[in-house]
Amino acid sequence: MLTIPNLISFIRLLLVPVFLWLLLGRDNPAGAGWLLGGIGATDWIDGYLARRLDQVSEIGKVLDPLADRLAVAAALIGGFISGDLPRWFAVAVIVREALVSGGALALAFRIKGNVPVRRLGKLATLLIYASLGGFLVGGGGRFEPFLWLGWIFGIPGLILYYLVGAQYVGDARRLLRANDDAGDDQGAEATAG
Repeated sequence: MLTIPNLISFIRLLLVPVFLWLLLGRDNPAGAGWLLGGIGATDWIDGYLARRLDQVSEIGKVLDPLADRLAVAAALIGGFISGDLPRWFAVAVIVREALVSGGALALAFRIKGNVPVRRLGKLATLLIYASLGGFLVGGGGRFEPFLWLGWIFGIPGLILYYLVGAQYVGDARRLLRANDDAGDDQGAEATAG
């Protein structure tokens, strides 16, 4: 449980309230955007170190995506409240997040398992992080090139986000079917015994 990758994921979780404080408490969207960029940029480090140091853990498999989901949710909701994100973009990502997160929770309760993270999902998350950071740093005419980066990363990120969400639905269906089949097999063995 006390591993370097888990520590990195935990620090990323602790930075989410700092992000919100910068954005909403200090009214510093550019600072919040840079911090979000740091949270997003370190996303791959915990997974890489877990594999490289042979420190993959069950808690790490929960902490890493939890840090991602909370950071993205905080950026979306905070950016929506502050008016620094394009409304339609924020709503589109919030809807996808709610659907995928709700489905993941339902799956975890039903079969005590989860859908493995896809590489394309990691890329989509990175693009969303970059776009949200770009919107926050560049919004309101603060630094227009970053606003354009928000759009350049945001549109493909949003498309990939929904595509991967659909793939996760297929993955979840296969897991549920396999779980149901395993339950039917155990019931048949108990009856035969």
